[in-house]
Amino acid sequence: MRLTLDEYSKHFKMSKEMIHSKLRAKKLNYIIENGVTYIIVTRKSLEPKHHEEIKEDQKNTQKPAATKPKTTVAMVLSLYQKENQQLKEKIIQLEEKIDKLIDDKEQMLRDEMNKIEKVYNAKDEQLKTILELVNTKLLSQQNPTVHEAEPIAPKNKDAKDVELIDEIVELKEYLKTLDLEPYQRKIIKKRFLAVYNSDVRVIKQNGKLYLNFSKYDYSDLLEY
Repeated sequence: MRLTLDEYSKHFKMSKEMIHSKLRAKKLNYIIENGVTYIIVTRKSLEPKHHEEIKEDQKNTQKPAATKPKTTVAMVLSLYQKENQQLKEKIIQLEEKIDKLIDDKEQMLRDEMNKIEKVYNAKDEQLKTILELVNTKLLSQQNPTVHEAEPIAPKNKDAKDVELIDEIVELKEYLKTLDLEPYQRKIIKKRFLAVYNSDVRVIKQNGKLYLNFSKYDYSDLLEY
């Protein structure tokens, strides 16, 4: 026996959607004639007792899918805590990488500074050697100033003439013969001491300064 979809729906009180679902799942036997779908049923299936079995099967088929568990505050907090812990671990890893990069860079800078310092030290040593050689060469070529002390004539204790310029005279004694104040004599003496090493006119013997008026003119040093 065969029933159309409408007949099957009314007889078994089943929605067309459910019928189409069963047809797709091939749970019902059917044929298609002239574009019309007929469901093949047995007479036994048309009995009331069999109707109850079909309704029960329909109920089971129409049971809603298991609902998802509701999201609770505890679940959300747990999720955030888990993500927070993962972020902390990533931050720690990044900080370790940054520290390592900084240490490596500082070590590179220290190595470069050591290299530069070694180069400069080597250059300093070379420069010192060159300067010493130049200084030695200059000293060997330089004619040192020689202060030749000529024999000093015996003093005439009774002679106080300031015109004795043809003799070698001690500076201190000569200054006493001049009409100068003590502080003026000190200034002139300091002037002679300042130029002693560079002026050949100034003679030093036994720690005393002497003037040779027969050879040199001292007017620039004695001027006051």
